[in-house]
Amino acid sequence: MNLNYKSILVLSILLCFVLGVSCVQTNSKSQETKQPLVKLAQTPPMGWNSFDSYGVYLHEEAAMANLEVFARKLKPHGYEYFVIDAGWFGEFKLQEGTLYPAEKHAEILNFNEFGLLQPSKTYFPNGLQPIIDRCHELGLKFGIHLMRGIPRAAVEANTKVKGTKYFAQDIADTTSICEWNHQNYGVDMSKPGAQDFYNSLINQMADWGVDFLKYDDLVPFPEEIKGIAKAIEQCGKPIVYSLSPGNHVDPNHLVAFKTAHMLRVTPDIWDEQVGIDQCFLAWRKWQGKEEPGFWIDMDMIPFGQLQLMSPKPEGVNGDETKIEVANKIKLGELSNIELLAGKGWTRQSEFTIDQMYTFITLRALSASPLMMGGDLPTLDDFSLKLITNKDILECNQNGVMGTLVYDHDSVEIWKTRKREGDSGWIGIFNRSTSLKSLSLSLDELQLDITKQYFIYDIWGGKEVNSFDYDINPNGVVFLKYSTKEND
Repeated sequence: MNLNYKSILVLSILLCFVLGVSCVQTNSKSQETKQPLVKLAQTPPMGWNSFDSYGVYLHEEAAMANLEVFARKLKPHGYEYFVIDAGWFGEFKLQEGTLYPAEKHAEILNFNEFGLLQPSKTYFPNGLQPIIDRCHELGLKFGIHLMRGIPRAAVEANTKVKGTKYFAQDIADTTSICEWNHQNYGVDMSKPGAQDFYNSLINQMADWGVDFLKYDDLVPFPEEIKGIAKAIEQCGKPIVYSLSPGNHVDPNHLVAFKTAHMLRVTPDIWDEQVGIDQCFLAWRKWQGKEEPGFWIDMDMIPFGQLQLMSPKPEGVNGDETKIEVANKIKLGELSNIELLAGKGWTRQSEFTIDQMYTFITLRALSASPLMMGGDLPTLDDFSLKLITNKDILECNQNGVMGTLVYDHDSVEIWKTRKREGDSGWIGIFNRSTSLKSLSLSLDELQLDITKQYFIYDIWGGKEVNSFDYDINPNGVVFLKYSTKEND
């Protein structure tokens, strides 16, 4: 009887050992074969942002109107992010009897007992949730703008950091203030409670249903960039993370930048040649830094109606700079004028046809995110045709930032290869203010002279066999090429 008991005991131990090893091996194999999570934004994000058309003064009626048109006209072409820019939390002073703002940035911000921003009762009396819910009903994704840091008013009120024993004054860096918007202080990420504050803010965004965050005044501050990335990671919701603005971008911080999905590398881009020139300079500097999940962002597309909340006041021609208008106000030549966010006054985009072709071709070849900025309900047919052009979208969503292959006498040729196969796109840009007559060779286009190609002129709408062009000032020829199969 004892021998049988011992035998059973030994067998039981051996069986448990074998099963245990098997379990360990199975778990180990499971860990080895487990696929890493795919980073969001595997192709350049596409959407609409309210800043170019509404500044920081978007209101709920205009938001809903743009959202409905977005779903009808842009969504079928792959656009998916509907983004409300800054000001959604501001209790603005208004011009009497209108929704037009009477101040550039709201002096009074709406925030809760934890210093977390809440929707403006002035511009969003029903809150943001109806807009977010409608966005999701339409199969779109909702985005929102945030400024780096914590509201200065919350620091003055010393609001509590949610879920901690710390307060706003424990985490604020009162020496760190945005140059162009004084509503916030920076957050000192070395302080206890700092990460908790960003966690609580991003958790609120996730609870609302936010899918995209445009974070402003952030690019020069790598520690806060990483802190917000950690906050997004812990929130449990996939959120695309966009860094802005981009006029002072230090390449040494690329590791921090890559915790986000988009990196602005230009100042605000408007409907003027200087903006196009700034994009070409940024393209030279940042070519090759893109990868699936991280895109070099050259700001929004300023086509269509712009600055709808900034009607031109009496006494203003409309072509003055802000400095010139400010001087007129100072000298008493103008009164009751507030220099509002954005550039200029209500207008149709002032790009020429050639500048529009150049602008959208540049965005396609550079794989910059496509974020439309103009008002959608009033959008003209030509602008809509450009931003939904199938070749533009195919080239852009290929996700390869083109390289400069030719630069001579104010002519630049940029080439983007398809990720697979011997095909791609070429942009021949006239960067001058005079007509350029060109006769180019396959070699100058960096195409293999031993191969035969099918080459299609996208804007010309025809197949081409030679490369003799008269290119208008600031104009472009946009080509698509592929090798012909051998007979």
